Amino acid sequence: MKTLAAAIVGSVLVVLSQSSVWQQEPVPPRAEAAIPLGLSAPPPVTAGVPPSSELDAPSPSDVRRPRSSAVHRPISRPGYEGLRRGQPPTVPDEASEAYTAVIRRYCVSCHGGRQPKGNLSLRRFDVAEVTAEAETTEKIIRKLRAGMMPPPGKDRPEGDTLTAMVAYLEATIDEAAAAAPDPGHRTFQRLNRAEYAASIRDLLGLDIDAGAYLPLDTKSANFDNIADVQLLSPTLMDAYLTAAGEISRLAVGDPDASPSETTYKVPRLASQTEHVEGAPFGTRGGTSVIHNFPADGEYVFRIMLHATPTGLLFGRTSTGERLEVSVDGDRVAVLDIDRWKSQSDPDGMNVQTEPVPVRAGPHRVSAAFIPTAEGPVDDVMAPIGHSLADTRIGLAYGITTVPHLRDLVVSGPYNVTGVSDTPTRELIFTCRPTSPAEERVCAEEIVTRLGKQAYRRPLETRDTEALMSFFEEGAAEGGFEIGVRTALQAILASPHFLFRFEEPVTPASPAADVAQAYRVSDLDLASRLSFFLWSAPPDEELVGLASLGRLSDPMVLEQQVRRMLVDPRSEALGTRFAAQWLRLQDLDKVHPDALKFPDFDQQLADAMKRETELFFNSLVREDRSVYDLVAADYSIMNERLANHYGISGVTGDHFRRVAYTDETRRGLLGQGSVLTLTSHANRTSPVLRGKWVMEVLFGTPPPPPPPGVPDLEATEGAREGKLLTTRERMELHRANPVCASCHLFMDPIGLALDNFDVTGRWRIRENGMPLDTRGELYDGTPVQTPMDLRRAMLERPTPWIRTFTENLLAYGLGRRVEHFDQPTVRAIVRDAEAQEHRMSAYILGVVNSPAFQMSSMEAIADDADDAIEGM
Repeated sequence: MKTLAAAIVGSVLVVLSQSSVWQQEPVPPRAEAAIPLGLSAPPPVTAGVPPSSELDAPSPSDVRRPRSSAVHRPISRPGYEGLRRGQPPTVPDEASEAYTAVIRRYCVSCHGGRQPKGNLSLRRFDVAEVTAEAETTEKIIRKLRAGMMPPPGKDRPEGDTLTAMVAYLEATIDEAAAAAPDPGHRTFQRLNRAEYAASIRDLLGLDIDAGAYLPLDTKSANFDNIADVQLLSPTLMDAYLTAAGEISRLAVGDPDASPSETTYKVPRLASQTEHVEGAPFGTRGGTSVIHNFPADGEYVFRIMLHATPTGLLFGRTSTGERLEVSVDGDRVAVLDIDRWKSQSDPDGMNVQTEPVPVRAGPHRVSAAFIPTAEGPVDDVMAPIGHSLADTRIGLAYGITTVPHLRDLVVSGPYNVTGVSDTPTRELIFTCRPTSPAEERVCAEEIVTRLGKQAYRRPLETRDTEALMSFFEEGAAEGGFEIGVRTALQAILASPHFLFRFEEPVTPASPAADVAQAYRVSDLDLASRLSFFLWSAPPDEELVGLASLGRLSDPMVLEQQVRRMLVDPRSEALGTRFAAQWLRLQDLDKVHPDALKFPDFDQQLADAMKRETELFFNSLVREDRSVYDLVAADYSIMNERLANHYGISGVTGDHFRRVAYTDETRRGLLGQGSVLTLTSHANRTSPVLRGKWVMEVLFGTPPPPPPPGVPDLEATEGAREGKLLTTRERMELHRANPVCASCHLFMDPIGLALDNFDVTGRWRIRENGMPLDTRGELYDGTPVQTPMDLRRAMLERPTPWIRTFTENLLAYGLGRRVEHFDQPTVRAIVRDAEAQEHRMSAYILGVVNSPAFQMSSMEAIADDADDAIEGM
C-alpha cells in the first residue's frame, strides 16, 4: 500500500499545482461575467436631515468599495482611480465641512495626540474624504450607531446632529461603493471537521467522529469555516490521507482487519441517575454510542468505572449494581459490579464481557446500569444533587451514591469470518460483476457516481481515468472489492473532495494586472449555498440545476433557498452558525461549583445548549422576526430545563415550544446557556456578561484590560472578612480610573442581568444581601432589570441587527467581513425591514448579495520588483 499512498499524494500535488487558484495567477473572467448584479443607485440624501428611523438610514445597493493590500488589488472601474489614490470623490460641501467641525470639537480631544484612544486618530480626518478613509469611517459609524461616542461624561452635540452625521457618512460611503462594487475574494476553502463528517455521511451513509482524524479547526471572526486561516500543512495532509484510508476500509469492510481499540469517554459531570438517550428503556446512566465495526467477528466490550482518591470504587455504598451491555438494543452481557473493587486489583476498575459476535457495519452499543430500586431513598444525610460532584464527596455511609461509568472500550475484531452487507456497502456497490469482463464496466459506474457526488460536480474524462487507475491497482492486489475501496480512498483524499476550489475561466490576457469581478459558476454557487445552509455538500437536485445553468436564475435560486430551509439539514444554521456566533462552545468551560449549585450536571448543560440551537432554528423554520432574538416570550425546552427555570407542566425528555410564565425571561438574554457561559464557577460576572453583549450582539468589543489590573477577588478591600456582593466588589475594582473608562460600558449591561445566578436561575439576594442592579447605559438610558435592558436594545436595534447580519454574511461567505462589506450589510438590513425583518429576508439577502454570487480575480503584486525596489 506504500505505492498507493505515494500515488495519492502525487495526485494531490498535481491537482494543486495545476489549479490556478492554488498558483494565484491573474485570470481575468469572461467579458460578459464581469457585469455586476443589477442593483439600483442609492437614494439622494439631504445633508443634516436624519432618516425616519435608525434602520432607514440611507444606503445603496449591497455592493462595496475596493480594498488594497500587498496581495489584493482593488477592482478596476472607470472613474474610480482617484479614490484609489486617496483623492476625494467630490468637492467638499457645507455638510461635510460642518460634520468635520463636529469631529474636531467632540472627538479629537480623545482621538488625537501621540497616544489616541482606541489607537484611532481623527486629527486629520476630513468628512469630505471619507471614501479615501473608508475603514476609519466605518469605525466611526459603528460607534455612533451604538451610541457609544462621545463616551459618558464627555460633551455631546445637541439635537439630532450625530444621527444626521452618521446617516451622511453611510450614504457617502455607500454611493462610492455603488460606483465600484467589490465582492471580495478568497483563494479556496477546505472541509473543516463538521463539513467533512457531513460529506462522509451524505456520500457513504456513515457517521464518523471527524475529530478522531483531523486536528482542531482554527477559528477566525467567530467561525471555523473562514478561508484565511485554513492553512494547508503536512500534518493536515497526513491526517486527510489517514482518514481516507480508514474510512474507505470501514465503508467497504475489511476481512483482513486486525484487532484495535476504540475508547468512548463519558463526561465526568454526566449524571448516572437518569436514562441516557439511545440506551434501552429501564436502564440508567452509562453511555450509548454508534460504533462502526469493520468486519464480522468477535468483539470485547470493556467498561472502566470511577474510583475514589484512595483507589476504591466510587458508589460502593450502593449494593447489587449490575451493568447491561447491549448491541442495537439486544442484551449481549450483564456484568456484576463488586462493591469492593479497587485499583490495586489485577483488572483495576475495569469489567469486561466475553467475546461477542457482531456483524460488520454501524451498530448502537450501550453500556448502562440496571436499576436495583425505585422511589425515594431514605438517607441519614441528604445527598448532593450531583451524582458525581467530586470523588471525595458522598463517601460516608448514610449517603446513597452510585457507581459511575468512566470509559467504554470496544476491542476487536477477533476471529474474523468475513464482511456482511451493510447499509454503506449497499450505497457503494450498486452493481455486481458476474464475470471478470464486467468488472471494469461496473467499477467505472460506481466510481463515476461516487466521484460526481464527492466532487460536487460532474466528472471530466481525466477525473474518471485517474480514479480508474487506482481501481486497477487495487484490483490487481486483491480483486474487485479492493479495487473499488482503493478508488474510494483516492476520492476521499482528492483535493476535489477536500477543497472547494472556484476555478475562474481560462485567462484571456495572462499579463492582466488588475482584478475584475465575475459571477461564480452555477456549480460553485450550489456549493456555496449548501455549505451555508446545510454545512454539507449540495444534493442531487441542486447539482442538477447547476449543471443545467439554471441555479443562477433569481426565481430558481429563491425556490431552492426556501426548499433547503425546510429540509432537516438546515438545522446546521442553529448547531453551526448560531452556536459559534453566540460562543456556545464556552459553556463546556464553565463547571459551576458543585456545593453551591448541586443540581447542575452535564445533562442540564446539554439541555441549555440545545435550547439555544433549537430556539434559533425555530426562528428560521417559522420565518419569524429577528427581533425575537431579544424579545421572544417563548423558548424550546424539555422537562429538566423547564423545572430549572421554575416552569411547571412540562414533562418528558423531548424538546418542545414552551411559553415563559413571566417577563424576566425573553430571548437569548434569558437563556441558561448564555447566562452560564458568561459566569464564573462560583459567582456571576457582570463584566463577562456585559462584555459578551458588547462583543457578540453589539459588535463593539471593549479594549483588553491594561497590564497589572487585579482580579475582582484580589481587589483591595474584598478580603476584609465581609462577604461583599458582586456590585460592591466592582465598585472597589473600578475605583481605578484606568479601569473605570471601560467598566462604564460593560458593568451596567451585566448588572441588569445579575438577578440571574450562575446557572440562570432567578434570585433577589447574594450573600444574604439584596441585589442592587441599578445602572445607566453609556447613552444615558437607566437600566436595572433584564426587561429594561431588553427595552433599550429594542429602542436602538441597529447595532445588534447589523452585527447579526455581519456574522451571517461572514459565515455564508467563508471569509471575514471587511469595511468594504458594510454597504452590503446595510442594504440587507434595509431590505429586510421592508419584509418585517423576517429571518428568510436576511438569509436571502446574503444569498442574493454580490459578495455571495460573485468573486474577483485578484492580481498578484510583482514581489520581485517590489523586493528590488526596497533593497
